[in-house]
Amino acid sequence: MKLKILAIGDSTSNIYLMKKFARNMEVHLIDFPKKGVDKTTTGKDGIEYFDSLLISKQVEKIKKIKDSYDLCIAVPWAGARIAYLAGINYIMYFVGGDITNPPFAKENKNYNFFEKNFYKKILDNAIACIAPMDEYYIPLKKYRKDAIRLDRIFVDTELFNENIQPIEFKKEKFTFLSAQRFGLEKGMDKIWKAIELCKSDFELLQVKWFIEDTTTEEFDELSSINKKLIDEKSDRVRFIPLIKRDELGRYFVGADAVMGQMRAGVQGGIEREAAFCKKPVICYTDPKKPNIIDGEEIIPPFLPKSNEPQEIADIIDKIVESKQFRDDLAQKEYEYVKKISYPELVSKDWENIFVKVFEKSKTLDRKISILDRLMSFIILKIEKIYIKKFREKNISTWGKEEYDRLIRD
Repeated sequence: MKLKILAIGDSTSNIYLMKKFARNMEVHLIDFPKKGVDKTTTGKDGIEYFDSLLISKQVEKIKKIKDSYDLCIAVPWAGARIAYLAGINYIMYFVGGDITNPPFAKENKNYNFFEKNFYKKILDNAIACIAPMDEYYIPLKKYRKDAIRLDRIFVDTELFNENIQPIEFKKEKFTFLSAQRFGLEKGMDKIWKAIELCKSDFELLQVKWFIEDTTTEEFDELSSINKKLIDEKSDRVRFIPLIKRDELGRYFVGADAVMGQMRAGVQGGIEREAAFCKKPVICYTDPKKPNIIDGEEIIPPFLPKSNEPQEIADIIDKIVESKQFRDDLAQKEYEYVKKISYPELVSKDWENIFVKVFEKSKTLDRKISILDRLMSFIILKIEKIYIKKFREKNISTWGKEEYDRLIRD
């Protein structure tokens, strides 16, 4: 049986790549309206987008099409919110701050009591919850004892492989490419200090990709830190424009090595994609955070194993000075990402999960209590309060004409 999967939201691109590479299931992905940097960095085709910012309109859309599908997977929290309000069963897939700092957490000051209760209900009503790696699986396990761990994560091997044509860009010396978002959370302060300790001669190209969310109190602090980092950057660092998604692999192949993140101790999409291009990737890897693949613990081979600046500097110098070292490292990283991110293997893991969940649920329609119906009714009724709350931000993002179109009843 070929399951038909309805997917809502895709901030991580994992569902999009499931749609692209899965052979034994049919995935229809509906995402939220995109603009600016989100479109530039993803560049996805074959996706349907909601034509409204109104939750009520988005819920109405899902209700109209739900009977054509066997299962729903939603990327929190926006995607799961729509599935919950539409009265369907849904699987939640967590990556990033969605679960490390959930909206219902006591320490989360961005939500009131009513909102926290609402989002906790969304989590509790999911028919399955999935997360990769210790970093996300362990926090999820606190709230869902039945949490499913899936460490395999897709890489688009059509865009990222060693055989693609390198892009030509100005390169006068050994060149590292840093395509990750610029900021403290990526360990840029560690990288800056490490560069000052390096003895070798090289250049680091850093894309101009910054945090754009100006609605939180933390933004002003992060913004000031980023400005300070920019002011204190080494002469070895050169900023370049944001790279389009479909050209990123060509930049990886054209660079001599790739600089990854130095804060969390795990790899992100940038590091996995670059490794598929068989480029040596420097990325802090915490040995205490192994991956679990086919029941076996695997410590990723990315270096360094510490994010102390001197350790980072030593690895940078070795990469620059020794072709043998960087070739060996690139090969080890490549073999690792084949195990964790090769599309056929990832698809099989997802297919197995979907089949097991479907055998338990059998229907997309969710049993809804009177209390849940009342909460859903209230949420949709007070939606206009939130529209007014974020009106100015949304107008600055979309422009008044497009914003008015997206909230039209």
